[in-house]
Amino acid sequence: MTTSWLSRPGVVCALGAGIDAVAAAAFAGDTGGMRRLPGWVTDRALTLGAVADPLPAIPDTLAARHHSRNNQLLLAAARQIEPLLRGAIARHGAHRVAVVLGTSTSGVNDNAPAFRDLATHGAWPDGYDYRRQALSSPAAFLADWLGASGPAYTLSTACTSSARALLSARRLLALGLCDAVVCGGADTLCRLTINGFATLEAVDDALCLPFSANRRGINIGEAGVLFLMQRDRADGAEVALLGGGASSDAWHMSAPEPGGAGALQAMRAALRSAGLAPADIGWINLHGTGTAHNDAMESLAVHALFPQGVPCASTKPLTGHALGAAGALEAALAWITLAPANADGRLLPHVWDGQPDPALPALAFSTAAHRYPAGRRRIAMSNSFAFGGNNASLILGAAT
Repeated sequence: MTTSWLSRPGVVCALGAGIDAVAAAAFAGDTGGMRRLPGWVTDRALTLGAVADPLPAIPDTLAARHHSRNNQLLLAAARQIEPLLRGAIARHGAHRVAVVLGTSTSGVNDNAPAFRDLATHGAWPDGYDYRRQALSSPAAFLADWLGASGPAYTLSTACTSSARALLSARRLLALGLCDAVVCGGADTLCRLTINGFATLEAVDDALCLPFSANRRGINIGEAGVLFLMQRDRADGAEVALLGGGASSDAWHMSAPEPGGAGALQAMRAALRSAGLAPADIGWINLHGTGTAHNDAMESLAVHALFPQGVPCASTKPLTGHALGAAGALEAALAWITLAPANADGRLLPHVWDGQPDPALPALAFSTAAHRYPAGRRRIAMSNSFAFGGNNASLILGAAT
């Protein structure tokens, strides 16, 4: 496939709203958006990456069918790059602009009051519409809001959902089915999801510690992230999706394949897709959840592919694990390291307690002092690994 160009992303997450605010906080290793919040799990306060910024209301003409916090996150991200999105429709035509998004819960947490009404009164409340929380809702809402009439669909492959949305967007362009794709994802804090991870004993009450000997689990977050992807370097695009790979090892319903075979397969496929060698990668945004099994298998896979080492970090202590939005969010965090605004090539720091697990291969975690290698193109890899052995790896590069 040919290179696909990524616009400046629209982003709202625990780091803030807008790519400039998010970049400043990320480079500083700011974990201030990660807060202990009660009420999600009984008798327990968890550290979560909740979006604190006010979210825009869904327009009245769309609210009856599309109102949800999940779609509000999308709308917040879309408004940040709205001129780019509407410019693409004006240039290519509405039928040539696609919408491909990822989510895991699609705002299902908003259902809770309706189910309480049903249990109490025996009927759904007035105005309740299940389509607001359908998995198709994010793409349907955004296409309706934009007036885009090209292909529009939502992917739900757990924590790889929005990474796979970017891969699907790239395929649509390569197949000539459209000329521009609005792609990314959104996921909202959800009581069902949070309690599910808590039942698995996979959440950390305090800030998560990816790859530490003291790691205890994940922090869950929420986010909305959107890119405009096009074949040509239009609208001032300075970062490209050079390639991507995916695999599905189906090892276990929730645990990753312990040796990292599926993760390694996805990373190798991404390198082949981009026509690159491991030595070309200057930084990796690791999946790095902070769980015992994920960090162990990812350490093995990364060490096998990069035995000489490569700077890398998990950004989940900054944002929480945004689940279906995580792949796009972490691609956006890779994007900020590659964009011209990062003139000196800074890398994002790996925020942890500095206590490596002696049972794992040592990785070269990046700090605020690290930079991309001078004199060569900046290229980053971003990994996403999900339940069911669903794996994805993206490779992004700065314009040459």
